[in-house]
Amino acid sequence: MKEILSEYPIIPVVVIEQIEDAVPLAKSLVAGGLSVIEVTLRTPAAIAGIEDIIKNVPGAVVGSGTVCSESQLQMSIELGCKFAVSPGATNSLLKKARDSGFNYLPGVSSASEVMRGLEYGFDTFKFFPAEAVGGTTLLKSLHGPFGDVKFCATGGIGLDNVMSYLSLANVLSVGGSWITPSKLIKEKRWSEIERLASQASSLTQ
Repeated sequence: MKEILSEYPIIPVVVIEQIEDAVPLAKSLVAGGLSVIEVTLRTPAAIAGIEDIIKNVPGAVVGSGTVCSESQLQMSIELGCKFAVSPGATNSLLKKARDSGFNYLPGVSSASEVMRGLEYGFDTFKFFPAEAVGGTTLLKSLHGPFGDVKFCATGGIGLDNVMSYLSLANVLSVGGSWITPSKLIKEKRWSEIERLASQASSLTQ
């Protein structure tokens, strides 16, 4: 996960409501310079959407998000996802991910959760919900006792504060949905999404 997050510091978090939106949405993001895409497993269209993107958008590095069970993690592996992301973590999820060797980003929001992840061999985490639990202030505090731990911060992040996160020594990347607002997806305004992706991508160049 460290390699993926280091290479792609901004990861769009995507919710697919209609299967037919998956490919044009992914193509718009890739064209805008954002190749890593986290597709959340929150909707009935998510699985088919992931399959379509993997099959039809060769430039996309697709991962699954909102993975909350061992079965969803296994499904992500079988679908051909490059990684999986959870909002939190359970012992069974951590164990399965560790044993499978699959790229997995467990979610944490406290020192205790980081310590549990470390016990299972993980040193890279999703920090969620970032703004709600203390944002950059908490991340700075975690850097002291966990100097080797890295984070992908997600939750309440947008253009106004993204660089305050990416400037931290323990933050490799951020995830966010501001690049793919649901209104633009529903209206199929792919060129506007490409513009937002390009704008986000340019921040880290």
